[in-house]
Amino acid sequence: MTNGSDMRSWGITVLRVVVGVVFLMHGGQKFFMGFHNVAGFLASLRIPAPQAAAIALTLLEFFGGMALVLGLFTRVVALLLAFDMAVAVVLVHLKNGFFSPAGFEFPLTLLAATLCLAFSGSGVASVDRMIGRKAVRGETRTTESVFTSSPR
Repeated sequence: MTNGSDMRSWGITVLRVVVGVVFLMHGGQKFFMGFHNVAGFLASLRIPAPQAAAIALTLLEFFGGMALVLGLFTRVVALLLAFDMAVAVVLVHLKNGFFSPAGFEFPLTLLAATLCLAFSGSGVASVDRMIGRKAVRGETRTTESVFTSSPR
């Protein structure tokens, strides 16, 4: 039988994978639209350096989504994606009210989900967890262990 902590960790894993797929698909959509179309939209919002912002946004959503699916660098990636969604809420969706199709309910939900992942970590089934376990077992040497170990 599993305890409550295990169940929470699996719940976080499900959240992470689903949110990762959503960002991966939206990033992929931006790739197929082309950077110039994304840059044109960002320019209409008066975002500085819209071409660079379009590339950064597309790469963040695509590769950030992929990282979330894998559970790799979850806290950092989730925090970056939370910032992405906060900007989307304020600059794009807030003026349209709460409800879809153009309201802020969906990006607000993604903002909350990514903040949850940034605070909680990756959950049980993740690359982050595998890396952490190897470090605990001593299979990888951390920077601290390199500098504190005595020579043989």
